[in-house]
Amino acid sequence: MKTILTQYELGKISLTDTMRYINKENTNVVSNNDINNKSIRELFQELNQLVGLYEVKKLVSEIYAYLQIQRQRNKQGLLTDSIVLHMIFKGNPGTGKTTVARVLGRLFNELNILSKGHMIEVERADLVGEYIGHTAQKTREQIKKAQGGILFIDEAYSLNRGGEKDFGKEAIDTLVKAMEDYKNDFILILAGYSNEIENFLLVNPGLPSRFPLKIEFPDYSIQELVEIAELMLEERQYKLNKLAKSKLQNQLITYKKNNFHNFSNARLIRNIIERAIRKQAIRLFKKTNDNASFLGRSDLITISESDIEIHEEGS
Repeated sequence: MKTILTQYELGKISLTDTMRYINKENTNVVSNNDINNKSIRELFQELNQLVGLYEVKKLVSEIYAYLQIQRQRNKQGLLTDSIVLHMIFKGNPGTGKTTVARVLGRLFNELNILSKGHMIEVERADLVGEYIGHTAQKTREQIKKAQGGILFIDEAYSLNRGGEKDFGKEAIDTLVKAMEDYKNDFILILAGYSNEIENFLLVNPGLPSRFPLKIEFPDYSIQELVEIAELMLEERQYKLNKLAKSKLQNQLITYKKNNFHNFSNARLIRNIIERAIRKQAIRLFKKTNDNASFLGRSDLITISESDIEIHEEGS
C-alpha cells in the first residue's frame, strides 16, 4: 500500500539519515537504538506495529528528527522555529485515522509538544448549536476540553451542509480563530472522505493555510486486510486455518470490487471477525451436543472456512 503525503512544510533540514529506516522491507519509523526515552520508544513501537500507513510513519519520523535538530540548534545559540501541527486526515472509513490520532497525541505529549496528549473526538452535533451564539459557545467548550491535546473532528465537512442559515459556519469561524489564538495549546485534526474534505477547505479563506499537514489514508490492500484480521484474532486468542484464510481473501476481493465506493476497510474486517467467532461458537456448541465430543485447545482457537462469511448489513 502506498500513502500520499500531499503537503508538508516543516523545515529545511536533511532527513536522509532518519529515512534510511523506512523502506519496503523495513517500516520502522526510527531505530529503537536512537531513542533513549522508554515511553517514546514504546509509542514508536506501537506506531510501527500498525499495518501499512507508511507515509504516516515517515511523517512522525520527520517531526521527531526536526525536534531533535531544533534542540541542537538551540544549544548552539542558533535560531529555532516553532512547529505547527494542525492536520487533515483524508480517507475512507476504517483506514486508521482515529487510531493514528490517538497515538500521535500521546507521542506529542512525550515529545513536549502537547502538555496532556489526550484526544477529544467530536462531530457536528457537539459543535453546532440551535440558536445564535450557541454554536460559538459549544465550539469553544470543545476547544477548551482539547487544550493540551488533540481536537479530532470526523466528517468535518458536515459543518457546512446546512445551507446559508445554518450555524455550522459559525463553528468553522470559531475554530479558525482558536487555531491562531491557541496555536501552541492544541492540535486540530479534520478527518473525512478526500473529496469532501478538499471542498470543505474552500468554505473559509483562512482554512487551507492553517493546515500544513495533509495526509492521505488509502484503502488497505487485500493482503493488509487479511493481516489485520489475523492480528485481531490473535488478540482474542483465535487463528484462521488455511482454508479460512483463503476464503477470507477471496471474499474480500469480490466484496471490495462490488463495493469500491463504500468500502469500510478495517471496520469491515472487525465485523467479519466478530461474526466468525459467533459462528464458531455455534458450530462447536452443536458439535458437543450432537456427539458429546471433547473440545481441545485447537478446536477452541481455530476459525474454519465455514465460519467466514461477509454480509452487506453492518459492514
